[in-house]
Amino acid sequence: MRSHTAEPSLAPTGSSAPEPPPRKAGFARERAAPAGPRAALQRLADHVNTRALVLLRATVGIVFLGFGLLKLFPSASPAEQLAVDAATKMTLGLVPETVLLLSLAALETAIGIGLIAGGRLLRPTLVAFFLHMGGVFSTLLLLPDAMWQPHSPAPTMEGQYVVKNVVLVAVCLVVAADAWGSGSRSSRRPDRTDRTTSD
Repeated sequence: MRSHTAEPSLAPTGSSAPEPPPRKAGFARERAAPAGPRAALQRLADHVNTRALVLLRATVGIVFLGFGLLKLFPSASPAEQLAVDAATKMTLGLVPETVLLLSLAALETAIGIGLIAGGRLLRPTLVAFFLHMGGVFSTLLLLPDAMWQPHSPAPTMEGQYVVKNVVLVAVCLVVAADAWGSGSRSSRRPDRTDRTTSD
């Protein structure tokens, strides 16, 4: 009578080692979450990060709205005469100063409202903003006596007032990149869906 001995079975070479039991996700999150002031700073940073573009355009909009409203009141804006002198040179003196001042006030107020409101007003507002900034920086050439110190390449107080607008231009470039970039991405999406449905 033959005796049958059971040989130990070997695991196949391709099989992986047994996986450890999964850990609870909540436990990992609790350990990873910072505590105390660090947690508050992290929440604040996340909040600002998700609303950075809205914060940027709303801030510039408030600045423009304030400057535009100031120009509606005589002698309330410190840059009133400077803006009128530059606009007078641009229009060759054909437009009265009162009309120029009211036009500048209306333009800056409209830009401020458009930046704050956003939505469909954002793109035409950005176009108006960049055109307006072109006129603002042109004062560095149109009014050299008021913009630059004599016998020195350093700007005057009025010149510094104009040069600082480069910060507003940089902010609106970021806002415009997002606004026009999102529009181009959304215009490409229907093409992809049409291709998938046609296939």
